[in-house]
Amino acid sequence: MYSHGAESLIKQAREIQDSELQKFYSRLVKLLQGKELSHETVDSLQRLYIILYSNKYIRTLPPELQKRLHSLLSSPAEQFQVLCSAVLRETLPPSAHSGNYSQENISQLNSHAAALLLSQAGSTADVSSLCTQLLRGLESRPLEGPTNSLTHTLPILNTILTHNPECLTEDHVTLLSKKLVDWLRYASILQGGGTSSGGFFTGPRSRQPVPIAELDGTVSGDFFTVLCVGQSFTEDQWMNVFSFSVLRHWLLTYHSVSNGNNTADTAQRLQLSLSLSHSFSNDDRSEVDGSVVSMVSATSSSSRLLPPKERLREKSFQYCQRLIEQSDRKAHKKSDADLQKACLVEAVCILDCVCEEDASLVFRTFPCIKALFGRLSSDLSFARVLLPIAQFYLNHGEMATVDCGSVWALVFGRYPAELFNDPFLAHELLRFLRLNLESLQLRVPQYTHSFPNLLKFLAWDSPAVVDDFVDLLPSLVTAGTAVELLHTLLDLPCLSATLVLQVRSTCLPISELSGRGLLSLDAFRSPSFRGLFLFLLRGEAGSGDTIDRLSTLLELLAETADWPRVVQCAQTVPVLLHIFFNTVITVADEKLLAHLILVMLERSSLLLKIPKYNKEIHRVFSAHLLRLCKLHPSLVVDQSHELLEFSGATANVYSKEEIYTHVVWVLGEYLSVSCDSRCSVRLITSCFEALEAVLFEITSSAPPPGADCPAPRVVTTLMSSLAKLASRSHDLIPRVSLFLSKLRTVTRGGSVAWCSDEEDLVAIVTRGEELWSLLKAPGVAQSVLTPPAHVTTPQWHRDTNVALPLRLRALTNFTHSH
Repeated sequence: MYSHGAESLIKQAREIQDSELQKFYSRLVKLLQGKELSHETVDSLQRLYIILYSNKYIRTLPPELQKRLHSLLSSPAEQFQVLCSAVLRETLPPSAHSGNYSQENISQLNSHAAALLLSQAGSTADVSSLCTQLLRGLESRPLEGPTNSLTHTLPILNTILTHNPECLTEDHVTLLSKKLVDWLRYASILQGGGTSSGGFFTGPRSRQPVPIAELDGTVSGDFFTVLCVGQSFTEDQWMNVFSFSVLRHWLLTYHSVSNGNNTADTAQRLQLSLSLSHSFSNDDRSEVDGSVVSMVSATSSSSRLLPPKERLREKSFQYCQRLIEQSDRKAHKKSDADLQKACLVEAVCILDCVCEEDASLVFRTFPCIKALFGRLSSDLSFARVLLPIAQFYLNHGEMATVDCGSVWALVFGRYPAELFNDPFLAHELLRFLRLNLESLQLRVPQYTHSFPNLLKFLAWDSPAVVDDFVDLLPSLVTAGTAVELLHTLLDLPCLSATLVLQVRSTCLPISELSGRGLLSLDAFRSPSFRGLFLFLLRGEAGSGDTIDRLSTLLELLAETADWPRVVQCAQTVPVLLHIFFNTVITVADEKLLAHLILVMLERSSLLLKIPKYNKEIHRVFSAHLLRLCKLHPSLVVDQSHELLEFSGATANVYSKEEIYTHVVWVLGEYLSVSCDSRCSVRLITSCFEALEAVLFEITSSAPPPGADCPAPRVVTTLMSSLAKLASRSHDLIPRVSLFLSKLRTVTRGGSVAWCSDEEDLVAIVTRGEELWSLLKAPGVAQSVLTPPAHVTTPQWHRDTNVALPLRLRALTNFTHSH
């Protein structure tokens, strides 16, 4: 919502009259004709933007004003560039706007002017024409020109490549690939004579050109890269930096340009790549530039014979190898060390790209990547750098037949265990998993067993990563991990509390404001309870399904139930449980599903006491218990002992209303010979007696102290299930009828202790009378209370052997005729 002042300005802008607007245009033109642009000019441009922006119709500015605004796009003051670009975007472009930047003034094009041209481009041809002009400017640009003409060109081309790559032609790709090769590999190795332009490189004015230096202060003996330092830099060195910044994007997207000579191009690439891998001659340009050639620079002299795309790949390979060499140098400044890490990430990603395009480069690249991994793997500060290395191993490790176990031990083991509280690593690691989900499931066995570690990211910062786990969780559900994963999901709030305690335990002793120490923190540090917390903090699955002394652990963590991080974590568990159960039914057999039912019954009373958390979990359990039993009704007979034990406990009526109601309904619905031939009269009778005892107990006495009256739904579900069971074993009908008749007699005297609401009591009695009336005719009762499948899912309207379709058609015709 806008503020009151902003709304007032927008309202004035919308109500401005055309005559007043024309006067404003004239006044603004006069202001723009002045030699110096004042603050009044800035305010007027801002007002003009508000007027144009707040009107739903696109206006056309007077030609003179349009011309003045276009001229200001090349103003040295960026404030006017931004304002004029914003204003012109809200107007209709002149018919000849594409001619405003011809080949003569293309060097004046900056990012704001280019953004305007791109936004007003009427077709792909217009954008392609702009690309042609930009690239011609690059091609004809002398190396010694001023330093302010090319700095915007590559960002503009990169923007075009992002939003409209189809406008590029093969000639564009060829030309830009050649220029990128020149900038990346053949930039000057001497420092410039002017002052530094800022950015990566800062320093005082240098009087005489001197060689560039490395980050550790030594003189560079090889070609220039973004990790070289100096006091000032030449234009081609700046273009080297720009080229590296767009290189990966270019390598990933230039394939969208069609190539008519694809077959011949591929054959030539394969032939020349063989010569590249067996030749160690120095590059021609390296010798001309006089640089000292390192092993990275040692390439085949035939590289200049490669097509532009292949030559760019070769030079990109050399550039990234050199960056990896430079990253091993000790930087004097922290900012330089951070730059080394950032360049390492980009370099490994670019090497991955070129290896995807040319498989022959995999064998030349892997020794360097393997050495880099060995150098960085022990330093957790390089964790985010090692993720691209893991990507490289995942993409090319199988081809190179290398052992990737140590890589996955870090990615799935040490990183989540020790860096779970690093939000940037969490984002990048989970993004890595999402992008490579299919490959990880096929090639990395450790992945599905790493969920205890991966879920630490969720336990620590649930709101930030819950979307990632919504996508990842189905891939972690297998027949071997399902039971342990269900326990782990239910224990996520406990894990969240334990991670908080782990972080706090490394600090000074922490006390609450009242001065009382945290009992949970003392328990975390106590050797007697250490095993419980270590199980929660385990790194991989397979050490057990759950904790033997889980109730003890829940008591120790009781005071953490209101911690914000724990509460946030608990709010995500129901969502993840729905995903878990929706997935597990596709991978589990009946034996596993039966085990999951036992887990649901057991864990319904073993949860951290967080407000609303238990009820939400019971609701999820109830919904999926019904679903599992509907899909496999025989599960009720398989787990009849546990289900009867659960439903026979009167305490569950008051503490677990949701799941108790559904367990009772499942017993009444599926404990039938029609669902499972193993269902005997004895089993039906034992179930009937257990439910009868509970119903009699809750309707003959007041609820326990501190408990509410049993929900009417529980009472009616118990009565319905008893009636269903009796309809299948007629010997039980008199017992149900006797209870229902007594219930009607008892309630005639007014309110009862077990039901506080009169309307609820009336509903219960009405349901009892309906069941009592049905049981007078046992055959009818069974068909009504437990109808066969063909009755509950009728297909009569499709059956041509019955008269119903004919009647339906007749009635349809009758209604349509009126």
